[in-house]
Amino acid sequence: MSSTYLDRISRGGLVILDGATGTSLQGFGLTLDDFGGPAFEGCNELLSVTRPDVVARIHRSFFDVGVDATETNTFGAFPVPLGEYGIADRAYELSAAAAAIAREVTDEYIAADGRERWVAGSMGPGTKFASLGQVAYAELRDGYEISAAGLLDGGADYLLIETQFDLLGAKAAINGARRAMRSSGREVPIQVQVTIELTGRMLPGTEIGAALTTLDAMRPDVIGINCATGPEEMYEPLRYLAQNSRLPIAVVPNAGLPQVVDGEMHYDLTATALADHLEAFVTEFGVQVIGGCCGTTPAHLAAVVDRCRPLQPPARTPHHVPAAASTYSPVPFHQDTSFLIIGERTNANGSRAFREALLAEDVDACLTIADDQVAESAHLLDVCVDYVGRDGVGDMQLLAGRFATEVTVPVVLDSTEPEVMEAGLELIGGRSVLNSANLEDGEAPGSRLDRVMRLAREHGAAVICLLIDERGQARTLDWKLEIAHRIHDLAVERYGLEPEDLIFDALTFPLSTGDDDLRGDAVETIEAIKRIKAELPGVGTVLGV
Repeated sequence: MSSTYLDRISRGGLVILDGATGTSLQGFGLTLDDFGGPAFEGCNELLSVTRPDVVARIHRSFFDVGVDATETNTFGAFPVPLGEYGIADRAYELSAAAAAIAREVTDEYIAADGRERWVAGSMGPGTKFASLGQVAYAELRDGYEISAAGLLDGGADYLLIETQFDLLGAKAAINGARRAMRSSGREVPIQVQVTIELTGRMLPGTEIGAALTTLDAMRPDVIGINCATGPEEMYEPLRYLAQNSRLPIAVVPNAGLPQVVDGEMHYDLTATALADHLEAFVTEFGVQVIGGCCGTTPAHLAAVVDRCRPLQPPARTPHHVPAAASTYSPVPFHQDTSFLIIGERTNANGSRAFREALLAEDVDACLTIADDQVAESAHLLDVCVDYVGRDGVGDMQLLAGRFATEVTVPVVLDSTEPEVMEAGLELIGGRSVLNSANLEDGEAPGSRLDRVMRLAREHGAAVICLLIDERGQARTLDWKLEIAHRIHDLAVERYGLEPEDLIFDALTFPLSTGDDDLRGDAVETIEAIKRIKAELPGVGTVLGV
C-alpha cells in the first residue's frame, strides 16, 4: 500500500493523519505495572509489547473518526532514547511490534470499506543534540536504521521522521531510513517534519529557509512542520514553504500552546479552532498532509475530517532557489546584487595565519579568521585542513563542528581526500559544498569522482567540479567542454544529482606566470564558462582569483 500514499498526493489529494498518541494514553489510567515497572515509567514505546490492546484502541479511535493514516507508537523507539531506560537493544523489537499493531488495525478498516489508509512509521528526534556534539552522527544514523528496519518489517507504509529540532539529526534519520530500506529490499516514502519554536526558528536558531534548502537536497518525498506550537504560530513558516518548496507539504500542529495545569500538560485549542486553521492551510497554502500533534484527540480529528475531507488543495507554483545553507540561514548560489564570494582564508594551503592556528589547534583563532571573512562579505567559506603530515580527518573533526554552530555562513569542505570531506559532513547540519570532484583517476567505482559524488548524494551536498581528466588539467575550449559534459552526465545519470548541484571550475593558469605557452589559457577559460552555462542549463560556475 505504500506507493498509494504518494499516489494520493501526486493526484493533488489530501491526506489526514491522526492525533496525539501521548495525549490519548493519558486517558487510559495506566499504572507503572503497565509499563513494566517503575524503571520504565514514561517509556510509551514499551506499551506496544506490554499493552498492545491499548495501542490498538488508540489507532481505532482515530480511524473511527475518519482519518487516513495512523502513526506507530515508536516516537522514541530507537537506541538513543531507549538507552536512557537501559533497553537500547530492544529498538528493533519495539519498532516491529508497534508497526505490526498499526498494520493489523489499518488492514481491518481497509477490509471493512475498501478505503485507502496507511501506517506511518514514526521516528522522533530523540533526546540528544547532534549539532552540539551530544551524540555522534554515525551513532544516531545507525540507531535510526535499526528502528526503521523494525518499522519496515512490521508493515509501515511510509516513514515519518518528525519533530526534528536539529538538521544534522534529521539528516541522520533520513540516511538511517535509507540504509534500512536497502537492507530490507523494500522502498517506502520518507516524510520529514521539523519543529519551529515561538521564535520562528528551530531550536538552534535555524530559519525555515535553511531547513528547506538542506532537507530538499536530501530528496525526501514530503516535507513539513509539526509540534512546538499551535497552528496560529505556524502561518509564516508555512507561507515560506508554500512559496518555495517543490515538495508536498505537511503540517501537524499541537492543540495550541502547552500549559501546565495541576502538574499536567494542558492544551486549550478547541476542535473547531483546529479545523479552522487546517482548512486555511489547505485552501490558502496548498498543504496536502494535515493532522494533529500534542493535545489533539479523536474529537479534534473528527472536526478536521468533517471540515477538510471535501477540500481539494489548490496547485502551488513554488519558486525553488538553489542554495547552500549554514545551520542558521540559506545562501542562494545566484546572488541578486553580487557574484557569489567564497572566502579562502580558512585554507591551510592558502593562508599562513590559518595554517599556524590549525597546527596549534587553536580553534578560536581559526574562527576569528572565519568571522573576519564573513564581515568582509564572504557568502561561503572554503575550509581546507589538508597539510602534509597532518591527520586530515582529525583536523576536520576538530574544526567542522565549531564552524557549523559558530559561523553564520555555509561551508565549502575542501580536501583531496573524500574521507576528510565525510568527516565534515557528519558534523555540519546545513547544506555544504564539496570541493572538489574531477576525473583525474577516471570514473570507476572507488575513484575520487565516484566517492565524492556518492558523498554528495548521501548528505545532500553541492559539488565543485574541476575540469581535469585522466590527461590532466584541460586547457583548450573543446577539452574543457568535453570534461564538463562528462562530469555532468555522470553526476545526473549515475548518481542522481541535479544540474543545480554542480558548480564547474573551468580552471586557468594566470597570465602572471609569464609562460608563452599559457598566454591563451585565460581566453579559453572565459569561453568555456560561457559555453558551460549555455550547454548545461542549471549548473553554476566558479573561478578562483
